[in-house]
Amino acid sequence: MSRIGKCPITVPAKVQVAIDGSKVVVKGPKGELSRSLPAHVTVSQEGETLLVTRRDDTRTSRQMHGLSRTLLANMVEGVSQGFQRRLEIQGVGYRAQVQGRNLFLNMGYSHQVQIEPPEGIQFAVEGTINVIVSGYDKEIVGNTAAKIRAVRPPEPYKGKGIRYAGEVVRRKAGKTGGKGKK
Repeated sequence: MSRIGKCPITVPAKVQVAIDGSKVVVKGPKGELSRSLPAHVTVSQEGETLLVTRRDDTRTSRQMHGLSRTLLANMVEGVSQGFQRRLEIQGVGYRAQVQGRNLFLNMGYSHQVQIEPPEGIQFAVEGTINVIVSGYDKEIVGNTAAKIRAVRPPEPYKGKGIRYAGEVVRRKAGKTGGKGKK
């Protein structure tokens, strides 16, 4: 039995869950999310908890059991509390700013990089080097943060670029500067 899959999901009082066969709709103060779960699992609501059970003991059912439970738990948490990813910018002259809803990055290119947020995503900048991506869908928040990081990933020699908060970049030694052949 999946250790993750058998754990019940507690639903806060301000969140409503509607189950229609394999489709689950979760509404909360932050927004509304819906997802179609695979046919190998079933979702049942008992009071203030959701239970995910698998229909049989095949390999595919066992694989989908824990995944479906985690996706459902992320939906409930997202519409009630929301998610956020923090990014740090390191490098001389590198900075970020928000104008309207869009994020503008000065990352050493000949032009500013403009990133438009998808539906349900907000950008915030603390100072000029800390970017916060927040929203109620964990998948979209993570993808948007990955797109921002891909503008200038951290390079291993000087460590310049955009990295996730707390990410450790392994540094490489540069050239040794030894004598050349004559």
